[in-house]
Amino acid sequence: MATTQHYLWAAGHFLLLACSFRFFLAKALFRAVSAWWYKASFTGALVSYAIVCQKSLGTCYVSQTPQPNAGWVRRAWLDENIQYFLMAFFWWSSRPVTLALVPYAIFSLFHALTFTRTTLLPQFLPPTPSAQPGGAPTPHPLAKKLQVWVKTNYDNAMRAVAFAELVILARVVLGALTFRNAFVTPLIYAHFLRQRWYQSKFTRDAVASVHARILAFVNGPGKPPVVAQVYKQVTDLTGRWAGSLPGPAAGAGAGAAGARRQ
Repeated sequence: MATTQHYLWAAGHFLLLACSFRFFLAKALFRAVSAWWYKASFTGALVSYAIVCQKSLGTCYVSQTPQPNAGWVRRAWLDENIQYFLMAFFWWSSRPVTLALVPYAIFSLFHALTFTRTTLLPQFLPPTPSAQPGGAPTPHPLAKKLQVWVKTNYDNAMRAVAFAELVILARVVLGALTFRNAFVTPLIYAHFLRQRWYQSKFTRDAVASVHARILAFVNGPGKPPVVAQVYKQVTDLTGRWAGSLPGPAAGAGAGAAGARRQ
């Protein structure tokens, strides 16, 4: 039985989806759109992530009662949901960056579909009772289709999120140089991506792919050697800051623990 908290969590995802769709549609049609839709989208994200974070930090780590000691703070800081919650609050309180909604909208799409399949559909399209005594009921065909679609497209969606987050970094770097967003924005987002690098195989694969493409470009025929030298210096600095160089070897032995997105 779904609880009130579960419905609030789902409502946050549905709110994010509806408002971000309205915001994206206006941008795609080059029409003016109120920043209210942008903030409402991230309000939905904050509601959903706050509930997940409260449950995670309140039950998994400290047996129902949060204890803000050094260990608790460290575990909280390394929690993916906390990281996305803090980034959602940053985007909510900052000047709108349209691309910032993309990862959250993708996550919410999968959560909303799963909630629809497991909680909403059984109330309107109940499963068929099993022909055998004690057997599990058969879900409605629509519920089965949703389940198959989510499982089939989940990995591709997470790859899309990883690449989208790299594009967002490029966007906020350019935005800082052209005064379209605060100078602190790329610094905060770069640190966020540094955490994603360590926790998500999808992020490591995306960075490796982009790194390989840039290497092929700067080392291509007709390119001045200084271009490759400058890029090498940039990757060396990035590697020292991040703790490891962006490339296939750095993430080759990593597990898939960071692949799960809440």
